[in-house]
Amino acid sequence: MTRQKIGIAVIGFGWMGQAHTRSYLRIPTLFQERTYDPELIIISDNLQDRVDEAVESFGFREGTTDWQAAVNHPDVDVVCICAPNMLHEPIAIAAAEAGKHVFCEKPVGGTPEQTVRIEAASRKAGVITGVGYNYRWAPLVQYAKNLIADGTLGEITNYNGRFFTMYGSDPMGLLSWRFQLDGAGHGVSSDILSHSIDLAHMLVGPIKKVVGTGHTYIPDRPLPKAGGTHYDAGQPGDPTGPVENEDYFGALVQFESGARGTFEASRTIVGPESQCAFEIYGTKGSLKWNLETMNELQLNLVSDKARGYTTVYAGDRYPYHGHFVPGDANSIGYEDLKVIEDFEFLSSVAAGRQHHPGFSEAIDYVSVQDALLRSWKSEKWEDVTNIATI
Repeated sequence: MTRQKIGIAVIGFGWMGQAHTRSYLRIPTLFQERTYDPELIIISDNLQDRVDEAVESFGFREGTTDWQAAVNHPDVDVVCICAPNMLHEPIAIAAAEAGKHVFCEKPVGGTPEQTVRIEAASRKAGVITGVGYNYRWAPLVQYAKNLIADGTLGEITNYNGRFFTMYGSDPMGLLSWRFQLDGAGHGVSSDILSHSIDLAHMLVGPIKKVVGTGHTYIPDRPLPKAGGTHYDAGQPGDPTGPVENEDYFGALVQFESGARGTFEASRTIVGPESQCAFEIYGTKGSLKWNLETMNELQLNLVSDKARGYTTVYAGDRYPYHGHFVPGDANSIGYEDLKVIEDFEFLSSVAAGRQHHPGFSEAIDYVSVQDALLRSWKSEKWEDVTNIATI
């Protein structure tokens, strides 16, 4: 088979940039049905050591500390943006204007307004876009989607979504860009809550009305060191700076379908490590899924004579799973979801069709986020309006 070559530029070589790079390297070994081969053309990062590592250890053809040189490279077809949130706008718009297809880690913009501008520029340029809502690709999440779509759960009445993580629970955790307005924009409402709302949009449908509130529990953190991340810690007595965005957000919502829902997101909670989870209740059954145990789904059906939940174990009967391991109850992991995500996006690029989730789904999320931020200020219910049309 003759396969199309797709040239890749990765912008930002921290954890996420490295995860996507490993993903591009793994696709040829896992998806024999692909119609393309990814090629690592150029890496860009502001730290020269990271650039050198990307070239020497990961096999990029070239490296640079100038993201504009990467975006405008003649052999690049796709730009994968893994830089801090508030840098997404100039990079994404420049890439789209250069005719490159754009995959951007979430949030697409650090603020809803930035996301609107990025989506508009990409749509005007006619490029294919993708966004890193990777948890929707978990095989058992796809199975849950199918159960809802085929009516197995009946009419959906209630949805509970949450993303609880401890990455910011240590008061000595460094004041990385994630805690600052000029690096991240908003806090958990831009970061992890976007995953929870995206899952709800995919599984249950659009949200029409919200009431929400946010809070910052740790107001000051030790100043960062060069190359330090939010996983690194300072010491008592180190100089500190203010946290400029929210640690927590909670919401009640009404779906267009009539279902009701609740959402919570926290980066300072103690206990859950990475609990991106949902519970969905219908008139004929319910189900539960949690990233911490992503290879298990709890399922309850009224038609079953036995009461209580049954544990469904992931396996090659479910979407994508068999590309990684055969049989049942053999687990896959976080970076496998990135491989699925990148495989699907590059498949869309190769076929010349718009990808989902793309920047249109990012607009769906920030329209909810905008209403939540308005509600936090007004302390009232607010309607969700597509902010791209305002």
